[in-house]
Amino acid sequence: MGPVPRIQPFHLIIANNLLQNVTNFTVWFALVFWAFLETRSVFVTGMIGGIHLAFTGGLAIWFGSLVDHHRKQRVMLASSLGSLACYGAALAVCLMTPAAELTRTGGAMLWILILLTMLGVIAGNLRMIALPTLVTLLVAEDKRDKANGLVGMVGGIGFLVTSAISGFLVAWDGMRGTLILAIGGTVLAFAHMLIIRIDEPPAQSETAGSRNRIDLRGTITVIAAVPGLFALIIFATFNNLLGGVFMALMDGYGLSLMGVEEWGLMWAITSTAFIASGMVIARFGLGARPLRLLLLVNLVTWLAASLFTIQPSIALLVIGCVVWMFFGPFAEAAEQTTLQKVVTYERQGRVFGFAQSVEQAASPLTAFLIGPFTQFVAIPYMTTGAGAELIGGWFGTGPDRGMALVFCLTGVLGMVLTLAAFGSRAYRDLSAAYAAPGIPPPDRSADGGNI
Repeated sequence: MGPVPRIQPFHLIIANNLLQNVTNFTVWFALVFWAFLETRSVFVTGMIGGIHLAFTGGLAIWFGSLVDHHRKQRVMLASSLGSLACYGAALAVCLMTPAAELTRTGGAMLWILILLTMLGVIAGNLRMIALPTLVTLLVAEDKRDKANGLVGMVGGIGFLVTSAISGFLVAWDGMRGTLILAIGGTVLAFAHMLIIRIDEPPAQSETAGSRNRIDLRGTITVIAAVPGLFALIIFATFNNLLGGVFMALMDGYGLSLMGVEEWGLMWAITSTAFIASGMVIARFGLGARPLRLLLLVNLVTWLAASLFTIQPSIALLVIGCVVWMFFGPFAEAAEQTTLQKVVTYERQGRVFGFAQSVEQAASPLTAFLIGPFTQFVAIPYMTTGAGAELIGGWFGTGPDRGMALVFCLTGVLGMVLTLAAFGSRAYRDLSAAYAAPGIPPPDRSADGGNI
């Protein structure tokens, strides 16, 4: 019998991220489910999405500088500690506040609970910025697209687990049981990360003469030096602007068609498409033109988004979610693979952080505005207003059809945006930059290039 293959650090890191991400996203899903069921308000769910996107965009540049200036393992440990502190504080609020007080949309304690819980989720973004830089460190350039696919596949597994348990957790014990589980999962992730050994080069904060600063000007200079890279970030920004609609309304729409347990199970089933997508990328890669693939999959997903609510059908909803889940990882992997090749390793944390910050900058506006707009304009329009009279005969009427109309219009706008990007000079320039020889990678351990 030959020697047992040693588990690579890259695989251990992915497993650790799986545990922490399942914990964080279970909390996020459960909070949205619980808040909607307790308040029956898409305004509240829209605000939860807005809080997430606002803090994600506001903190991403700082998070990116932390990733570049410190060893990645320490950054991930700090991320878990931040989540643990916030979940502990949220649980204290949940236990000490009367249940009736947490159902009032105008009550301070409800929003304190929401804010603390979401800050625990947002602390996990440190890991999300650090992970693609570790792909650069530990994986050879010609295998990074497949490694990014593997990351996406593991993310899909986490999404399946999250979707399956969130609805049942809310039905079983509301936010109290969810937060207790989150604290336990975060402690396990922290303890596991302590025993992983990563062969990292010294961080910038450990290098003589370096300064621990965000260096936004330098980061912008690096991005501007790559033709078309700013355009890629701007495209993703507008894409996420439209995607904010889904964050604000998807749960409200889904829960108008089915119960919370069924809604959670539906996400668990459709998330298998997310896993299948990651497996396809991990096996076959993204091809020689990942940017072209990115735009093609965006065109397909926005087409699906414009059609999946055309009728109040659970079957259409499931098909739309499957399409969204399957093609989403292709776009994410294509963007990450491009950045990993054209940006130096020492600057990648800040570039990934800057990209995340800018890409999310418009989404809070969407999430904050779309909830009130849908609640006070689109829903009345399709319930008793002109829309109900104009298209209600075939489109349907009622609150859920108001949300459906917003989804349809969003999908059409997404297709227009993607077609414009296809014809742009920036797309051609960045494709050429990607095809040029890549930047030499940092020193890696002898076994680090395996995935």
